[in-house]
Amino acid sequence: MVLIVSAVVVITTAIVKIVLEARVINVVVVIVVEVVVVVVVVVVVVVVVVVIVVVVVVVVVVVVLVVAVVAVVAVVVVVNW
Repeated sequence: MVLIVSAVVVITTAIVKIVLEARVINVVVVIVVEVVVVVVVVVVVVVVVVVIVVVVVVVVVVVVLVVAVVAVVAVVVVVNW
Protein backbone atom coordinates (compact mmCIF):
# COMPACT_ATOMS: atom_id res chain seq x y z
CA MET A 1 0.00 0.00 0.00
CA VAL A 2 2.79 2.38 0.95
CA LEU A 3 4.57 1.55 -2.31
CA ILE A 4 1.43 2.34 -4.33
CA VAL A 5 0.98 5.70 -2.61
CA SER A 6 4.69 6.49 -3.01
CA ALA A 7 4.58 5.62 -6.71
CA VAL A 8 1.54 7.84 -7.25
CA VAL A 9 3.23 10.71 -5.41
CA VAL A 10 6.42 10.33 -7.49
CA ILE A 11 4.49 10.19 -10.77
CA THR A 12 2.29 13.12 -9.79
CA THR A 13 5.31 15.14 -8.70
CA ALA A 14 7.02 14.46 -12.05
CA ILE A 15 3.90 15.60 -13.92
CA VAL A 16 3.69 18.68 -11.70
CA LYS A 17 7.33 19.59 -12.43
CA ILE A 18 6.74 19.26 -16.18
CA VAL A 19 3.62 21.41 -15.95
CA LEU A 20 5.37 24.02 -13.80
CA GLU A 21 8.26 24.21 -16.25
CA ALA A 22 5.72 24.84 -18.99
CA ARG A 23 4.15 27.49 -16.71
CA VAL A 24 0.67 26.33 -17.66
CA ILE A 25 -1.09 26.31 -14.30
CA ASN A 26 -0.76 27.81 -10.86
CA VAL A 27 1.31 26.21 -8.06
CA VAL A 28 -1.73 26.09 -5.76
CA VAL A 29 -3.72 24.15 -8.35
CA VAL A 30 -0.84 21.70 -8.71
CA ILE A 31 -0.63 21.15 -4.94
CA VAL A 32 -4.41 20.66 -4.70
CA VAL A 33 -4.36 18.15 -7.57
CA GLU A 34 -1.50 16.23 -5.97
CA VAL A 35 -3.27 16.12 -2.60
CA VAL A 36 -6.51 14.96 -4.25
CA VAL A 37 -4.67 12.21 -6.13
CA VAL A 38 -2.98 10.96 -2.95
CA VAL A 39 -6.27 11.06 -1.01
CA VAL A 40 -8.07 9.13 -3.77
CA VAL A 41 -5.33 6.49 -3.85
CA VAL A 42 -5.40 6.12 -0.06
CA VAL A 43 -9.21 5.80 -0.08
CA VAL A 44 -9.08 3.17 -2.84
CA VAL A 45 -6.42 1.19 -0.97
CA VAL A 46 -8.45 1.35 2.27
CA VAL A 47 -11.61 0.22 0.46
CA VAL A 48 -9.75 -2.70 -1.14
CA VAL A 49 -8.32 -3.75 2.23
CA VAL A 50 -11.77 -3.54 3.85
CA VAL A 51 -13.30 -5.63 1.05
CA ILE A 52 -10.55 -8.25 1.43
CA VAL A 53 -11.09 -8.38 5.20
CA VAL A 54 -14.86 -8.75 4.75
CA VAL A 55 -14.38 -11.55 2.21
CA VAL A 56 -11.98 -13.37 4.54
CA VAL A 57 -14.41 -13.03 7.47
CA VAL A 58 -17.30 -14.34 5.34
CA VAL A 59 -15.22 -17.30 4.16
CA VAL A 60 -14.20 -18.13 7.74
CA VAL A 61 -17.82 -17.93 8.92
CA VAL A 62 -18.99 -20.18 6.07
CA VAL A 63 -16.24 -22.73 6.81
CA VAL A 64 -17.14 -22.74 10.52
CA LEU A 65 -20.83 -23.23 9.69
CA VAL A 66 -20.06 -26.07 7.27
CA VAL A 67 -17.87 -27.79 9.87
CA ALA A 68 -20.61 -27.36 12.48
CA VAL A 69 -23.25 -28.85 10.16
CA VAL A 70 -20.99 -31.79 9.28
CA ALA A 71 -20.32 -32.38 12.99
CA VAL A 72 -24.03 -32.33 13.83
CA VAL A 73 -24.84 -34.71 10.96
CA ALA A 74 -22.02 -37.03 12.08
CA VAL A 75 -23.33 -37.05 15.66
CA VAL A 76 -26.88 -37.78 14.47
CA VAL A 77 -25.65 -40.61 12.23
CA VAL A 78 -23.55 -42.13 15.02
CA VAL A 79 -26.40 -41.86 17.56
CA ASN A 80 -28.90 -43.44 15.16
CA TRP A 81 -26.48 -46.18 14.05
